[in-house]
Amino acid sequence: MVQGSRQWHEKFPFVLLGYRTTVRTSTGATPYLLVYGTEAVIPAEVKIPSLRVIVEAEIDDDEWVEAKGKLSPNWQGPFVVKKMLPNGALYLTDIEGKMAEMTINADAVKRYYV
Repeated sequence: MVQGSRQWHEKFPFVLLGYRTTVRTSTGATPYLLVYGTEAVIPAEVKIPSLRVIVEAEIDDDEWVEAKGKLSPNWQGPFVVKKMLPNGALYLTDIEGKMAEMTINADAVKRYYV
């Protein structure tokens, strides 16, 4: 804390930051948001960018668990081509023979070798 009454001006910017970034019950928003139209970036969010991403995304824990990461597969399948239409569209079935709900373009399909 401040060592004497003469150094209060050194801590004043931090006090203002805390005041301006605290949600007011009367408005439901921070004074910074009301003035500038966007939330303030606090120093901790600059040093740890993942904190800001979590706050801005507003995603529940369940959704984070189910979210696709970059290591998850980018494809589905395997499928069997049931019918090929003249315009390059394919009717696909899964291994059990269940028909897919829609056609898919042949350019979006990769070969699968057994």
